[in-house]
Amino acid sequence: MYSEDDINSAVAAGALSRESAASFRAHMTKVRELPRGSEEDFRLINSFNDIFVAIGVVILLLAMGAIGQTIADLIVPVEDFLAMAQGDYSEVEWARWEQQNSLNDALQGCFAGLLVAVAAWPLAEFFTRKRRMALPSIILLLAFVGGVFATIFGIGMASFAQGNDQLGAVAISVAALAAAGAAYVHWRRFMVPITVAAGTAAVAVTVIALILSAIGPALINEDTVLAMVFVAGLCVFAFAMRWDISDRERITRRSDVAFWLHLLAAPMIAHPVFALFGVTEGNNLGVGAALGVVAVYVAFGLLALVVDRRALLVSALAYVLFALSFLFEEFGAVELGFALTALVIGSALLSLSAFWQPIRRSVVAALPAAWQEKLPATQDAALPVTAAAA
Repeated sequence: MYSEDDINSAVAAGALSRESAASFRAHMTKVRELPRGSEEDFRLINSFNDIFVAIGVVILLLAMGAIGQTIADLIVPVEDFLAMAQGDYSEVEWARWEQQNSLNDALQGCFAGLLVAVAAWPLAEFFTRKRRMALPSIILLLAFVGGVFATIFGIGMASFAQGNDQLGAVAISVAALAAAGAAYVHWRRFMVPITVAAGTAAVAVTVIALILSAIGPALINEDTVLAMVFVAGLCVFAFAMRWDISDRERITRRSDVAFWLHLLAAPMIAHPVFALFGVTEGNNLGVGAALGVVAVYVAFGLLALVVDRRALLVSALAYVLFALSFLFEEFGAVELGFALTALVIGSALLSLSAFWQPIRRSVVAALPAAWQEKLPATQDAALPVTAAAA
């Protein structure tokens, strides 16, 4: 399986002419009867060897994390909780045990994260930079960035933030900022498309944690956090659109970066919106709220058609399934509620997928011309309109 990035690399190396690459893309467009940009190509595995290597990478990284935790246990040993519970200890001794346990937890995260990050980089040098393996590259990127975050957060918790929620938020923000820096360094070296999304997520966590620490734990509630996550999601979505606009034909790595950014933004936007309707509350959902959920999902569908990205539809799927199931049960179809919901949603998604291009052309045509010029094309030159609409 060869990605657009591989084709571009072959063109840059002179192994394939630009005309041949364009001809190949046109051929695949005709074969699939779908513009290549609309397929949202992203490479997860090249072959089964990717899975084989990924399993080995995960096992090795888990081992490094376990070694780090063992080192922390040697530095700050903590008596077993069950052994403590069976003895007769004073409040002072219990407080000392809790302090030691918190310090041990912080050091475990610190040393485990450090060893994982240290191990992930040289592995990426071989499996990402040299072998260009997709799935192991994603795992190693997440391990490196996550390891840096755990290391800095563990240092912060061990040094000054134990038992203090406000300082804990500061520690999270500093660790997230370090993770963003690690993602940037990783991107400059390896240029794995998901890296930009990982760094963007770290920046979002940094900003939100700093705001929460400034507000103070006494004034923080769930709605405040959800509102900040929603705003952050909109910012990530706008950032994703910048990458998308820079590659309207979706034939470079920029399109892959945009894909992962859209995948990050979608749940950040969807969850706060549907939490407002009470979907996450379960039994508190009413008929009006359920209809509102369906209406919002339709709006998400229109937005997905406009930007030619399906991430919002996937992220919001669980919420609309719950809302429709509630509506069917509310109107008497108790036993068939889930079956009818699955039938309606499944049919709608398959129909939308089958007729994605003609529906998208109709939606985009209704937008101002200036907007249309920045959106992904609705029709490849190599694909006749009749074929695309079939």
